[in-house]
Amino acid sequence: MDEIRRKMTSRINTSFTLIPSQKYRRSSRQFSYLSKAFDSNSHLSTLGYFKALPLEIFQIILRYLSVKDISMLSMVSKTVSQYIINYISSSSGSKRFLLQDFHKLELSDRSQDSAILEHYKSLGLLFKRCTLLLPTKERLKYIHKILAEVSCFKFSGCAVPLQCVGLPCYGLFLQALTAGWDELECHRVYNFLSELTNLSRKIQTVVYSKPGSARKLELRIRLFCRNVLLDHWTYRSDSAFWLTRILKPWPMVNQARLLYIIFGPISPQDGQVVWQKMIEGRTDESSLKDLADAIRLLYDTDTKEWTADDVISLIDELSVIPREWLLENNARLLILSGNSICFTFMASKAVNGRVFELAKLIVFIALVCEKELYCMDWAVKMMQRVCRVFSTPVERNNFLQSVANAFACIIMEMLQSVLSG
Repeated sequence: MDEIRRKMTSRINTSFTLIPSQKYRRSSRQFSYLSKAFDSNSHLSTLGYFKALPLEIFQIILRYLSVKDISMLSMVSKTVSQYIINYISSSSGSKRFLLQDFHKLELSDRSQDSAILEHYKSLGLLFKRCTLLLPTKERLKYIHKILAEVSCFKFSGCAVPLQCVGLPCYGLFLQALTAGWDELECHRVYNFLSELTNLSRKIQTVVYSKPGSARKLELRIRLFCRNVLLDHWTYRSDSAFWLTRILKPWPMVNQARLLYIIFGPISPQDGQVVWQKMIEGRTDESSLKDLADAIRLLYDTDTKEWTADDVISLIDELSVIPREWLLENNARLLILSGNSICFTFMASKAVNGRVFELAKLIVFIALVCEKELYCMDWAVKMMQRVCRVFSTPVERNNFLQSVANAFACIIMEMLQSVLSG
């Protein structure tokens, strides 16, 4: 009897313990089946809940999102990013993203300009994120293929460039796209754009021609360099990098010519470069401010590509384009360029024995300070610093005598001018 009970108990226990193990095995087989199903559709699984949506519905959803929101969505997965790239390439996406209302029909309508500039800045970020996994060369080719539809982004694509914000939009797009890229990648971007626009050949044409003989081309180069490559960077080091890419391939005399084309004074009527302004009459601060800022940018940047001697030589070459400037204009440029550049330029003349030139320059620096109501104490201290450059008392006395003679000459010229009416 006891043996029968043991057998019954054994059966009960065995059947009881087998039930959960059987359920576990069935659950395990079901999970294994589902895993295989997901693995076979791994490219869809990265879409999350979007995998249940047809592509057309996904694109309809994108229409309700801002450009910034779409750029955030593009970082969810590689598959989502590819879907967004396909949407951008579609006719509906192209129509939505590539806005082309670039022309200022009314000068007072600044809000519309601001909106389209902000749109292309956000679009640059979207393209940056969508093409993140592509090599730089492939990214640039794809982006060019998309943007090729916009004629105002081309070097000579717009018939009225002064009334167009196309190039500034392109510049903001480029700035958002390349922000944070290393110098090697940015070199590739510049080379790509230069080859695409034939920029080097166009620059060669204007720097080797007579100043003003290719006015329209000078204007196009100025607008492209300023609006696309130079004006939108947050950090001065970035601006210096792109300006260096433009200038460095050329000899110093051509660098000076190109610097004048890009930053020199322009006509308020047609926006073209005014070559005679520095040699025919005294100019104002606004005409020289951009040139001075560019010179200071190259001087202040921590880069081995520009030494102090390079910048001083550049100013020397600049002051004789297209012919020798009036000394007052030269003095005003030096003052606007800042203390370090002004002193270094004058010290260079002192070291090289160009004392009479230096004396006349100091007189005109004092004259500009008087006219513009700058602090005359600054001019006095600058002259004292220059005096210390001379190594012997004899050289210092000769310099001071030259300054006195230069003041006397200028006073006599001014007196003569007043007496002659």
